[in-house]
Amino acid sequence: MPVQRLNHAVLYVRDLARSVAFYQEALGFRVIGDIALRGAAFLQAPGSTNDHDLALFEIGPHAGPSTAGRHTVGLYHLAWEVDTLAELERIARKLQEMGALVGASDHSTTKALYAQDPDGLEFEVCWVVPADRLTDEIIAGRSTIRPLDLAKEIERYGAHTQGGIGVSR
Repeated sequence: MPVQRLNHAVLYVRDLARSVAFYQEALGFRVIGDIALRGAAFLQAPGSTNDHDLALFEIGPHAGPSTAGRHTVGLYHLAWEVDTLAELERIARKLQEMGALVGASDHSTTKALYAQDPDGLEFEVCWVVPADRLTDEIIAGRSTIRPLDLAKEIERYGAHTQGGIGVSR
């Protein structure tokens, strides 16, 4: 059986309360109260049926920044999907307001925001073009990264069009 999807991610953070507050405000995650470990928090994304989508483990203020991708191997980022471009737009505004938005890209088949949490760990929030909206031109454009014009994409696909899941085609 092939892997179907990511069930959850685990991050090490400096300050647990700060990171929990960030993910609650930025992405609407909620703390799952029935899973308790000292120095850890388990969060669930809105609408998720996973036991938890994100686990955070506090390692304290002495922790250095991640050098993954600069000086060491390691994870670059996690990507969470949203259902509509309206939701992507709402999250873009929220991340901008929080000073966490670091980029926005059009990957042809996905429309993506990039942000950093309080520890500088990067994550992506994306909307995937539905399979029935894909054209050969869109598929061929996957290797090209362009700046995201969210207003243009909303005009093209509609603010409330349900996105695809993962790679659509």
